[in-house]
Amino acid sequence: MSDGAPAGRVRVRDVAPDDRETWAELYRGYRDFYEKPHDPAVYDTVWGWLTDPAHQTRGLIAEVDGTPVGLAHYRAYARPIYGDSGLYLDDLFTAPDARGTGAGTATLHRLAEIARDEGASLVRWITDESNTTARSLYDRVATLTPWVTYDLRPAE
Repeated sequence: MSDGAPAGRVRVRDVAPDDRETWAELYRGYRDFYEKPHDPAVYDTVWGWLTDPAHQTRGLIAEVDGTPVGLAHYRAYARPIYGDSGLYLDDLFTAPDARGTGAGTATLHRLAEIARDEGASLVRWITDESNTTARSLYDRVATLTPWVTYDLRPAE
């Protein structure tokens, strides 16, 4: 893929049931980036969520000239302090050879459209501080927040 592809070449669509192999290949690239193991049970679980209309997790596939090159996983969440809802972007990935094609930008724009259509007030996500390639995109299309993230494990 070449850098600077015209935006018209990029299409972002919902994950479809016949995307399993393509999605798994992209998800593998995402998990490799974050150095996560490739547990088949995780793939089965996440794919099950994406293909279950009753589950909150939804997915998008970004295509350049009809070739899948990226994915996004997202879900709605409540924002009680504002009395509204938002979309939370859990995962966003573009294959390394497709970076610079506009697939990531198009995916974020599609999420903003979904948020608008569903009455959500924003799309929120986190990324690793060292993820400079993605952050250069995020800094162009979104606002960096001052919030600090914590994780609390379940009680034993």
